[in-house]
Amino acid sequence: VDKFLESSRRLRRGFATALLPTPIRRNPAIISSGSGYPNISLSTPLPGIPKPVFASVDGQEKYETKITTLENGLKIASQNKFGQFCTVGILINSGSRHEAKYPSGIAQFLEKLAFSSTAQYGSKDEILLTLEKHGGICDCQTSRDTTMYAVSAEVKGLDTVVSLLSDAVLQPRLLDEEIEMTKMAVRFELEDLNMRPDPEPLLTEMIHAAAYRGNTVGLPRFCPADNVDKLDKTVLHSYLRNYYRPERMVLAGVGIEHEQLVDSARKYLLDAKPVWGTSPAANVDLSVAQYTGGIVKMEKDMSDVSLGPTPIPELTHIMIGLESCSFLEDDFIPFAVLNMMMGGGGSFSAGGPGKGMFTRLYLNVLNRHHWMYNATSYHHSYEDSGLLCIHASADPRQVGTAASVCLPGVGCSTLVLTNSK
Repeated sequence: VDKFLESSRRLRRGFATALLPTPIRRNPAIISSGSGYPNISLSTPLPGIPKPVFASVDGQEKYETKITTLENGLKIASQNKFGQFCTVGILINSGSRHEAKYPSGIAQFLEKLAFSSTAQYGSKDEILLTLEKHGGICDCQTSRDTTMYAVSAEVKGLDTVVSLLSDAVLQPRLLDEEIEMTKMAVRFELEDLNMRPDPEPLLTEMIHAAAYRGNTVGLPRFCPADNVDKLDKTVLHSYLRNYYRPERMVLAGVGIEHEQLVDSARKYLLDAKPVWGTSPAANVDLSVAQYTGGIVKMEKDMSDVSLGPTPIPELTHIMIGLESCSFLEDDFIPFAVLNMMMGGGGSFSAGGPGKGMFTRLYLNVLNRHHWMYNATSYHHSYEDSGLLCIHASADPRQVGTAASVCLPGVGCSTLVLTNSK
């Protein structure tokens, strides 16, 4: 043991010598007791280190958002940022809430079909190879009210990026083999959704179905299994003809000059002819969200679902919510702050205050009730409505108590707000 300790001391001295080849003049005020190493505050510059010189702006560039509307109704929004890369995307007022007159699941299908073969590119591989020349990547995401096609690439490749986005959005081929592959992907995702240990996506789907029963944001976000075989090229083109229109689109860019983005949009999006034709829109759903309230329940056997030899605990998951407000209302910011203050998480979430350990659901629920596995706050906001929810997980024998514990959180009576917070 003595030899081991002596070797450790020599090793530490060797490292100290390698890291500090020249002696540092130590200030006695900042030397900790019992140690020869300086104990310097993080707010104090290190001795012997040159003062850093940081880049600064001249004060004229304020990164304001600039907006332009083209003759066909397409809006262009941009915000310039310093850097060699930019992110450009086309956002469309289209999502699962607009499928009232169509089989549910079209938005999920379009998300899977995005950036496949187009009039200009023969396959997704060609698109990816084109983007690689500019260090770019692409992605498509759909929600209940928005669809987004986005590309991140070098600024000098902006012309190629906008051309590719225009082709991916307005000129998809929608080949039979691509649709069949999408059907397989959707079936796999539905199976995975019902088997994954994390119940949050399924609970979010259920709370919307209960809150807005049969209308707008309460329509299925994921394609029902019975609808997978009902969706084909004809149905997709009919939907795209009504909702993928310039007046429902925004071309947004970050890290790019606004004038350059407008020039590229005029070149590739102003007179672009979609593959489904230019006939007037019909059957466009303009419904306003109607909050109904209700209860949706589902029984699942999770006994055979495990990521290892230890079985997943049999828990009951509940989500309780109430109607909040749309993101256009003045109360949106207070609701967002309230959601952050409620916070929460799982019993095994690690970290300090930055991970939410001092939010109200941690302090008043998880820390006081050992049998609670999860208590998390969520806020979903849309153009005409919103939902403030709490997700709780507990042993099935404690489900009644779990609901009563979380209800004060929804009613906000557990919050003690002060000016300092």
